[in-house]
Amino acid sequence: MPRKSAPSRKAEIVAVTLRLADELGPDRLTTQAIADAVGLTQPAIFRHFPTKQALWQAVGEAIDARMTESWTAALADNAAPRDRLVALILAQLGHIERTPAIPAILHSRELQGENAELRQRFGALMARFLNLLAAELARARAAGLVRRTLDPADGALLLVSLVQGLAIRWSLGARGFALAAEGRRLLDIQLALMGFPDAHGRDG
Repeated sequence: MPRKSAPSRKAEIVAVTLRLADELGPDRLTTQAIADAVGLTQPAIFRHFPTKQALWQAVGEAIDARMTESWTAALADNAAPRDRLVALILAQLGHIERTPAIPAILHSRELQGENAELRQRFGALMARFLNLLAAELARARAAGLVRRTLDPADGALLLVSLVQGLAIRWSLGARGFALAAEGRRLLDIQLALMGFPDAHGRDG
């Protein structure tokens, strides 16, 4: 079997780290466990990532890149503010379904407390997501699609809270329901409360 290139091996290590972070929890995950799962020695892991913090930073970069790519696609594929909001939220829920460790990593106080760069990256990532949602709500308010009293920043916080709360319920409930489907149902209710017409153009 040909030896993997350094970039391929790094990508494999990041993917295994994400999988094990879900199985074991990010705060309990050791580089030895990662090495065992990849089939390398622990020193070999450190040849690719000099420190555990560097490995987590690479994980953060991977999450950042995937989310940014999906947000860009969601906005490019839709024109109306309501459709763009729905696409953004469903993209986020899709990330969580495919990579269930994401919420635990994003909210790990221990992990981020030991890694300022990771904390800053995730803070900036969530700020970008909030800004994207707020921008669409501002467009919707300017077009008369939502209540004039709706503050776009507050509306964006409500939508992010919906995603976070649903992700917690999904995790605690042993992932016993379809996250995206339940998210779409609750999102439609939230958008109706904001004053959006429904997907068929009927007033909420």
